[in-house]
Amino acid sequence: MSRLERVRAFIAIDIEEPSIVQKLVWLRDLFVQTGAPMKPVEDQNLHLTLRFLGEIPAGLIEDIYMNVLSRLQFKRFRMRLAGVGAFPSPTRPRVIWVGVREGSDVLQRLYREIESGLRRLGFRPEREEFVPHVTLARIKGSRNIDKVVKLLNEYADFEIGEVIVESVRLKQSILTPRGPIYRTLREVRAVE
Repeated sequence: MSRLERVRAFIAIDIEEPSIVQKLVWLRDLFVQTGAPMKPVEDQNLHLTLRFLGEIPAGLIEDIYMNVLSRLQFKRFRMRLAGVGAFPSPTRPRVIWVGVREGSDVLQRLYREIESGLRRLGFRPEREEFVPHVTLARIKGSRNIDKVVKLLNEYADFEIGEVIVESVRLKQSILTPRGPIYRTLREVRAVE
């Protein structure tokens, strides 16, 4: 990979606990079964994005690792996934997600540290407020949207379970016709 080559990148926490992935997939598939036009997130790609970076020069990967990721100090923490919601709102869903009930404070702190580190590297500040979530699907039209809204109401308080967070990863997203392939470029682990 040349330093000038561009890489679509993001900083995230992967959801890898099999029982949690299974529940998220089950929930995602309930929404898919509504028949609403949507692009579900692939099982192996379920994650919580701390910061989307967009298309960046490959030469920046090491800078981001050295100046941002490697400076993150965090202990292993518990993240409890619960509640289903949608952006921009449950009545006008475009993105269906699962929320974070516990561990949100640590995620907010990590986000702020990442954000200020990226700012020092010349990245523009995020436009949107950071809301910790795991995306299940993106809606591509309005057919059967009423069924989606009904499910969102039904599962608004649904408990998924707990994930122990031990690492934060800088990921590459390779876009393919069959969906994105995510590759871990760098990783920083929790301090004991």
